[in-house]
This record gives sequence, structure tokens and C-alpha cells, in this order.
Amino acid sequence: MFISLIFIFAGALVLGVPIGFTIGITGLLGLYLMGNDIAMFTMAPLQFFSGLDMFTLMAMPFFILAGEIMNKTGITTRLVKFSNILVGHWRGGLAHANIMASIFFAGMTGAAVSDTAAIGTMLIPAMEEDGYDLDFSAAVTAASSIIGPTIPPSNMMVIYGSLMNVSIAGLFAAGFLPGLVLGGLLMILSAIISIKRGYPRSAKTTFMEKLIGLKDAIIPLLMPIIILGGILSGIFTPTEAAAVAVAYALIIGFFVLKSLKLVDLPPMFINTAKITGVVFLIIGTASIVSWVLAINQVPQAIADFLLSTTGDPKIVLLLIIVLMLIVGMFMDIAAALIILGPILHPIAVSMGMSPIHFGIVMVLSLNIALMTPPVGACLFVVCSITKLKLGEISRAIIPFIAVEVVALFIIAYVPVISTFLPSLLGYF
Repeated sequence: MFISLIFIFAGALVLGVPIGFTIGITGLLGLYLMGNDIAMFTMAPLQFFSGLDMFTLMAMPFFILAGEIMNKTGITTRLVKFSNILVGHWRGGLAHANIMASIFFAGMTGAAVSDTAAIGTMLIPAMEEDGYDLDFSAAVTAASSIIGPTIPPSNMMVIYGSLMNVSIAGLFAAGFLPGLVLGGLLMILSAIISIKRGYPRSAKTTFMEKLIGLKDAIIPLLMPIIILGGILSGIFTPTEAAAVAVAYALIIGFFVLKSLKLVDLPPMFINTAKITGVVFLIIGTASIVSWVLAINQVPQAIADFLLSTTGDPKIVLLLIIVLMLIVGMFMDIAAALIILGPILHPIAVSMGMSPIHFGIVMVLSLNIALMTPPVGACLFVVCSITKLKLGEISRAIIPFIAVEVVALFIIAYVPVISTFLPSLLGYF
């Protein structure tokens, strides 16, 4: 039956059926193949709603809305300007500013596509005007945007923590250092390419200019401090923190920067509802598929196969990472996380991996898919900004993909990078 479900799933994807409906059709046909008993179909709505019946999932629409509001208020402009003040005087300064802005932006939205759209719209034209190759500008924007879902808050971590019953606060704490490792390696690669191609640098700023830039950027920079400080100190839960983030963004937009109007809110609410609806549809339908697979002991069969292939946990981890990288290239990353999580999580834990560490590895593995052809969402965003073809950007982004895969293996095989802060804060 498992093989039949794979063909059904793949066939629906090839026909262009939206991923949420593809997973739902696969789940229903899986129930049918289990015995054609009408009673089995009562499990579909039950599993659909039980998959969504988690308080922690409420954090997602709030974080999405907070990001929408912060984008509208012009916060991105301040972050980009401050990033350029800090690193713009290095060779290839705007490329470094692009990556640095993604690091700052990550603390507000936790969504790679939002990062790509907001920062790319500003910096790609500026980089092109300053003499950078357009494909390089697009590539560095798409590559750095996946720092967003790695450094907290992260919608992917909310999904993983909710489904696997892993501390979301612990995952948030674990994402800091991997995100910085990722950003650091991208900046090294950008520096090498910039020196080789002779890309320009900005004039070095004075200490006073840095202070002025910090003053302008302090408002957005306070947001992740409030959110993560509140979560990690135990003042509020991740869901409550997401609501606080919305309140903070509204206060800043209406009363501090005064760049937000009441008429701006309905489109943001609608966009938030659309994004949340798509993700929740995937979660609900994937819960049906997960139940079908669990009843038929498919996860156990896959675990037995992987563990029988080799007894070395490092090799098993390598196979898991390769699987996630390949699946992520062809499937929506939220859907891949929801389907593969219940299968791979128990395998990783049985090998002695920390659930928090494996969560970071899984999130980062699937995030890389956002910048890989043929369905990388961030690639399509930069294509729309630059008017370049996917193939043109794909060639330029290969070195960045290679560096991020290297970062992934470093993070996977050096657990302390992910576990240091959570252990320091008592999540182990």
C-alpha cells in the first residue's frame, strides 16, 4: 500500500494539484485501501482536526501578522541602512549588508520568503546600480533569506515543536548559533567572490554615524529581544509572545513611526489568513496521511530499513539529511516537515540525538530547499524582482547552496552548536 500511496502522491503533484489537496487525496485513498470500510472515513475529519488542535500552533498566524506589520511600517529600510553602516565598508559591502540585514530581519518574521521580498526589493536594485552582477545580487539575497527560519522566531520550529512535542522555546534557543554560523559562512563566500570580481565597498562610517544608525534601528531590534527574552525567561509562552509581537508592531506602526494607517490592516489580515490557511490545510491533511502510515507501521519499517543498512549513527544521519535535501527540492517544506517529522524524529532519538538538535537539523535541511531548483520559493521571488530566468539565477546560487550544505553538516555533526544555549538555559 505504501508504494501505491507514493504513486498517488507523485501523480497528483505532476498534475499540478495544490500540495494541501494532494496530501488530502493521498490520505483518503490510503483509508480506502485499508479496507473500503465506511467507518474508516470517520477517521479523516477526526485526524484532520486533531492535527490542528494544538495551542502552540496559534503562534504561527500571530508571527506572520507581526511580520506583515513590521514590513509595512518601513522597518526594513532602517535595518538595511544599519547593516550597511556596520559592514558596508568591507569589500562587497552591499552583499555583506544583505546577509546582515537577513540576520536582523530573522528576529522579526521567521519567514524566508518575506525576507527575500522585503530585502530583495530594496537591495537588489541598489547592488546592480553599484556595479554588482544581477545574478549574484539575486543569489546572495535568496541564500541569506533562509537565515530567517533558522534564527528565532521560526514558523518551521513552531510546527516541528507542536507536532513532535518538543519545547518550542528550546528550539528557539537552539537556532541562534546555527543561524550565525550560516550567516558567517555566507559572508566568507561573498567576500571571496567580491574580491575576485572587484565589487565595490562603501565609505567607512564614523563612530557617530554608527550611533545614529543604531538609534534608528533600535526600534526593530527591540522586537526580537522582547519576544525571545520573554519566552526564554518564562514570562510568556511562544503563543503569548507572538501576540505580544503583534501588539508591539501595532504600537510602533501607529504611535511611534506613524507610518501605519487603519486602512492598511485589512489587506494584512487577509494575507495572514491566506498564508495560515494554506499551512493549516497541509497540517490537517498530513495528519490523516501520518495516521494511515502509523497504522500500517510504515515509519517502523523505514526505521528498521535505515538501521539495518548500517549500525553507525553518523551514516544514518547522513542518509536522513540526504533524504530531506532531496525531498525538499520537490515538495513544500512545511508539508515535508509534517510528513517526514513523525517518521524521522523517532529514528534520530533512538540513535541518541537530542530532539532539539535534530529539530534544528531538520528545519535547516528543509530550509535549504527554499533556494534550490526546481521549486525553491525564494528563487521565484528574486526572479520576479530581477526579471531573470530561473536557470540564470540557479547557476549563480550553486556556490551558496554548497556553502549552506557545508554549514548543515557542521551543525549536524557538531551538536554543541545547537545544544549549547538550550542546555545553558535549562532545556536539557
